[in-house]
Amino acid sequence: MKAVTITLYKSELIYEIQNKTFLTGRSRESGDNHEQVANMQANEEDEHLNQLLRSIGNAIDALKSKLSNFISGTGTTANNVQITEEGNLEVALDMPDNFNVAVLDAVKTAINEYILNTSIFEWFTITKPDEAKVYFDKSVNNLAELREALNKRTRPERTIPAP
Repeated sequence: MKAVTITLYKSELIYEIQNKTFLTGRSRESGDNHEQVANMQANEEDEHLNQLLRSIGNAIDALKSKLSNFISGTGTTANNVQITEEGNLEVALDMPDNFNVAVLDAVKTAINEYILNTSIFEWFTITKPDEAKVYFDKSVNNLAELREALNKRTRPERTIPAP
């Protein structure tokens, strides 16, 4: 087995969610919906940050379930304590020896995008429900891309025995 670790920086995930919700809100501005636009845009306020961290935690938990065939883990306990803003998220995978490591960036991107799109889906479910489905659909596509990348293998090489 090959041990593969994907590290995601929470600060980057939070920034990307805030930026995407900001840009989406700004693009929906019609001149008479300022409050609605402002409510769509995630920011640094405690209640916003708490919801983003909860959504990121939910997404990583769902991802681990969906990747259970590849996830390495030794823990035997779980709790519902919200993740903190500090530190990084790590996804440790046990991949077959013939896993094609050339697709690691694709794996990282699919995991990152799944977490982002799932979190934005949850955010818009609360703040602008008519925008949410787009991000749910994107997260489903991210999972398909992730499964495809995880199933890439290298071609076997023939070894010729010494005479």
